Amino acid sequence: MKIGIIGAGHIGGTLTRRLAELGHEVSVANSRSPETLAKLVSETGATAVPVNEAARDAELVVVTIPLKNVPDLAAGLFDEARPGAVVIDTSNYYPRQRDGMIEEIEAGMPESRWVEQQLGHPVVKAFNNIYADHLLRSGLPAGTPGRVALPIAGDDDRAKAVVMRLLDQLGFGAVDAGGLDESWRQQPGTPVYGTDLDAEGVKRALSQASRERLPEFKGNSASGAGAVAGPR
Repeated sequence: MKIGIIGAGHIGGTLTRRLAELGHEVSVANSRSPETLAKLVSETGATAVPVNEAARDAELVVVTIPLKNVPDLAAGLFDEARPGAVVIDTSNYYPRQRDGMIEEIEAGMPESRWVEQQLGHPVVKAFNNIYADHLLRSGLPAGTPGRVALPIAGDDDRAKAVVMRLLDQLGFGAVDAGGLDESWRQQPGTPVYGTDLDAEGVKRALSQASRERLPEFKGNSASGAGAVAGPR
């Protein structure tokens, strides 16, 4: 599959490595320039491209950048993607530590619904609750007892099926967490966030989630202070 990855940080770099190992044709972009990705390219065989070319001819695009930077992505970013291209959003909202306050999210809009609106393209939320090192090292074959599963949420069943197959290739199970409006169940501070649970554990954690954000994941006058703690 031809895959574009926008963002080469913890999750983006890890997905570049893993997906290239699996034989996918991977293009990766960051906010600086393709030249700054020389080490990642040499290690993986991926192709470094400018951000506005990351989705070109792609069947699947992963957007894995700080939430505050999503509105800066160019309009028409997915115009040259293949028809029906699947877009994965891995982002998490860290208002105090990184992103500043986003009023719609503070008012209760699920983070990935906000991302979808900024992008102007449907998204599937995935990979936001797992640490990059675990994504790199914890994959296991299907049927292995205790295999880690990840929640995914989205409104398009076909797109979710594509993501589920990709997770299986990476060595993880997948739990359908419902439509994108249910993706709050896997946001920072929920029981499934930052965990390595099997499929039954993920389902249980999703069912126990509360819409009320923990104080550390709400914006206030302290926004911008502190370090990001958890998957990014």
